[in-house]
Amino acid sequence: MSNTSYYTPLQNSSTKPDLSLWLSRIFVGLLFIFSGLIKANDPMGFGFKLQEYFHVFHLNILNDYSTWIAIIICAFEIICGVLLLLGIARNIIAWGLLLMIIFFTFLTFYSAFFDVVTSCGCFGDAIPLTPWESFIKDLVLLIFIGIIFIKRHKIEPIFKSSFTNNTLTLLTIIFSFGIGIYTYKYLPFVDFLPYKIGNHLPSLMKAPEGAPQDEFEHIYNLKNKQSGETKKMTDKEYMGQKIWEDENWEIIGEPVTKLIKKGYQVAIPDLIISDTEGQDFTQEIIENPHYNFIVTSVDVSKFTPTDFLALDKINQTIKSLSEDFNLRAVLLTASASSDIDYLNDQLDLVLETFYADAVPLKSMVRSNPGVMLLQNGVVIQKWSKNTFPTKEELISTYLK
Repeated sequence: MSNTSYYTPLQNSSTKPDLSLWLSRIFVGLLFIFSGLIKANDPMGFGFKLQEYFHVFHLNILNDYSTWIAIIICAFEIICGVLLLLGIARNIIAWGLLLMIIFFTFLTFYSAFFDVVTSCGCFGDAIPLTPWESFIKDLVLLIFIGIIFIKRHKIEPIFKSSFTNNTLTLLTIIFSFGIGIYTYKYLPFVDFLPYKIGNHLPSLMKAPEGAPQDEFEHIYNLKNKQSGETKKMTDKEYMGQKIWEDENWEIIGEPVTKLIKKGYQVAIPDLIISDTEGQDFTQEIIENPHYNFIVTSVDVSKFTPTDFLALDKINQTIKSLSEDFNLRAVLLTASASSDIDYLNDQLDLVLETFYADAVPLKSMVRSNPGVMLLQNGVVIQKWSKNTFPTKEELISTYLK
């Protein structure tokens, strides 16, 4: 009888971590958290960007809900990023990431190819990206998310306790929605726009002396009168080769102008403040040496009853202050004059009404209505409709 022994190798109970999966989770998770937070810092601004996309796809019916849609998108990004890092709800998160990146890759490609939206808004106003830059970013993300989706079955929660994971998920959801709602009601934590507190607006409205200008190239279509030969030539080539001296060549049609190098970009290029007759009051208002309350409202016809009450409170507070202090108060709007007349009849506004384009108004204060306090062109403070202080607080903090 043979005494045969069988050797069974020990099985290694610990499997090696999948490096590509972990790198993908960390990269995608952190990027989605960062992207969600930077936009949740200014959901109204992201909402304005969404309105541009709504216009392209003829979905203007969604404009009134753009800020809340922005808050939901930002929250979803943050939630996906956090839960991906924690390894929670792996199938839901993997599918969510995949569908979202496919949608945004299509959107950024469409924007870039057809040149319909100049900036994607992926990272808000903090890091502006062109549509092509954003499309490349989405392609890179698509690769990493593809790895996550294919290997999603390998993702395990960092914490084994279901109670811990459920608690972390709930806290993440509350935080993700809460930060967007908070900044919508009380203004962004960090203001990345040119009208932020401390900025001197007149200096941001003009280029410094000696600043580089935009450089353009003119392309001519030329035709030889004798041979019928046609060719294209830049203005520099045209002048350098003295083609204009040769009577056999003639210019066909209008030259095509192309921007080849951007010059200095003025931070505030589009602010023009005028009265009902179109007279320019921009410098007079912006450079006012006294305290200057500028109440902004893109469109007063969009006021809710709460907005109406907020403007009434602002108006009454400034009216009371004007009795004791030398100050100016302006309502700056892009509304129709008929809507302003109605507002005046209802509230007996002490505010002088002036008009400006909606684009700079949207950048001044992320609130409708909002208030900006200026002195000598410097932004002293900004308030949303929910945070405008009392008369006593304004006197003790600023006017005394």
